[in-house]
Amino acid sequence: MIPPRYDVVAIGNALVDVLCHKDDGFIAAQGLRRGLMQPIAPDRAVLLHEAMGQCEEVCGGSAANTMAALARFGLRLAFVGQVGDDRLGRLFAQDMAANGIAFPLPPIDQPTGRCLIIVSPDGHRTMNTAIGASEYLPAAAFDGALAAEAAILYVEGYMWRTDEPRAAALAAIGAARAHGRRTAFTLSSEYCVQQHRDAFVALLDAGLIDILFANEGELAELSGCSGFDAGVAWAAARTPLLIATRGPDGAVAAAGERRFQTPAEPFGAIVDTTGAGDLFAAGVLAGLAQGHDLQVALRMGSIAAGRIIALTGPRLPQGENLPRLIEDRLRGA
Repeated sequence: MIPPRYDVVAIGNALVDVLCHKDDGFIAAQGLRRGLMQPIAPDRAVLLHEAMGQCEEVCGGSAANTMAALARFGLRLAFVGQVGDDRLGRLFAQDMAANGIAFPLPPIDQPTGRCLIIVSPDGHRTMNTAIGASEYLPAAAFDGALAAEAAILYVEGYMWRTDEPRAAALAAIGAARAHGRRTAFTLSSEYCVQQHRDAFVALLDAGLIDILFANEGELAELSGCSGFDAGVAWAAARTPLLIATRGPDGAVAAAGERRFQTPAEPFGAIVDTTGAGDLFAAGVLAGLAQGHDLQVALRMGSIAAGRIIALTGPRLPQGENLPRLIEDRLRGA
């Protein structure tokens, strides 16, 4: 097998996160469902954005957040996503370049997607996403050589929302499998699983996913099992490696009959859970890419997630050394 050109290639929605802090009264007044991610129409996104008032704009998207964190480890990375020819699209492309992440697709004549995130006083987030240009990512836009040259292809479940991105994701998975590369898939959200459960189960049953990332709620929706352990057993029978997070109860990995556990790794009080799953995936993928055993990689994910929930937003501060922070925790410093 030809050595991979990239450590990780991701395919996902290219979004800009727009964050503000509001109480639950604001969420109720806007007719939103607290603590969940839900899609909204572009015109509704404009009105909600205005109602949110002063906000912080941060480049985001689930897989893009994971890639930005992976960039801290000096890995070879590429991200496939679609932005518009507008201010937010240019912001996103500049962010990819600044992180050293290859970003091959040119912009199109559609508005760049945005995710409006309302953070409650207890740190939980209510996410409202207008996909925008990401809805128009065609299968033809994905260069199969990228997946063929990736040690791990990482795909977000949000790509299943519309036909063209879904076809692009499936083309990427097919190219990776044809060249013997590992495929990782994140379920993305409970809402996403509710909408696309049959398609996700079909991916697993076809043997197309090597690494499945899920949180406890997503796993319950996917498996249909009432207990966490039963859900783990269900998924472990369908994928070589399951990584499941449980919030304050840490995380579990299942590889065949083997089980691994790691506790939560908090860095003080919870400020904002936005990006916790994305950073967890980054820690695990970095550990696997660097050749660590699964127990260490699992803990690396927990440390990365613990760090991001002590901050506002899904991205670490510029200049923060995530590998050193993880190394210090692993050594007990």
